[in-house]
Amino acid sequence: MSDQDRPYRNMPIGVVVKRQPGVTRWAKHSWKATSILPGAADADWRELRREGDVVEFHAGTVTLELFGAETEAYVHGLGAQVPCVYVIMREVPDKSRPFELLLVTASPYEAQDYCDTGEEIVEKVAMTPGLEAWVRDFVERFHEDEEFVKRRRHRERVDKVEDGIGDPRIGGLGDVYASPSLQKRRLS
Repeated sequence: MSDQDRPYRNMPIGVVVKRQPGVTRWAKHSWKATSILPGAADADWRELRREGDVVEFHAGTVTLELFGAETEAYVHGLGAQVPCVYVIMREVPDKSRPFELLLVTASPYEAQDYCDTGEEIVEKVAMTPGLEAWVRDFVERFHEDEEFVKRRRHRERVDKVEDGIGDPRIGGLGDVYASPSLQKRRLS
């Protein structure tokens, strides 16, 4: 199998993060991943544009990886009204670089996993038309719909077994759920 036919692709993706003044007295700045730069070179919080107090940075470049086993997730993401990638960042104490870029993914399922931990910041950023075409091409080449197979039930009745019900010290079936201490008093 040639590299072109292998179910794996990757592309460097630059992440643009915008810093603007905070809206409360507790937050000096508000940060948000606003766009991506497919095929970007490496960068380290390089300032791209400044308008007053609003600054956009090329925060860094990470690799977007597509895997053949994840095509169902990519189909789900491409089916959205606006297809997006998800930028995963983690806060760091360094004031000059407030976030560490961890990952850019096209899988909404993987992004949800990072949301569940609560330790990372997950930003949804619209795909550029070229990136969307690249992901779509990958899905068209490698996605195979899996046929739904309904599980068959066993006809065996397992609900009639009453193992473990009640206390063995209680003699009558009518008193299966009675407390052993009350049972002793009744017998005395």
